[in-house]
Amino acid sequence: MLSATAMENTVYLAVNGTLMRGLELNQNLQSIGATFVRETSTEAAYQLWSIGDRHPAMLKVSQKGVSVAVEVWAVPVSGISTLLISEPPGLCIGKVKLSDGEEVLGVLGEPFLCEGQREITSWGGWRAYIERSD
Repeated sequence: MLSATAMENTVYLAVNGTLMRGLELNQNLQSIGATFVRETSTEAAYQLWSIGDRHPAMLKVSQKGVSVAVEVWAVPVSGISTLLISEPPGLCIGKVKLSDGEEVLGVLGEPFLCEGQREITSWGGWRAYIERSD
């Protein structure tokens, strides 16, 4: 559990792709002193796209959205810009609503990034998509 002082200097960030534990860019979170909080999911209002099978992009939509698997991390406020700069182009930080109603910051994709890419919403998450056996 984080101390009260640590809580004042951190924000919760929902990640849905390569920043997750054990995946390619997780070290970017660890290097700025982020702490894993929990696994959860978003409210059923998001779509997920595979960007060249390298990383996902999650978009909030008004129709045909699903609940996407995410991890929530406590991220030092001072490290947010470092983290964002190291993310692939077209990813950004915005507000994400979790399945329990909590609203946190989260990694989202810009709509242009998804044009011509494979929609993977039906998988419900990046980890499920990359572990598929098709």
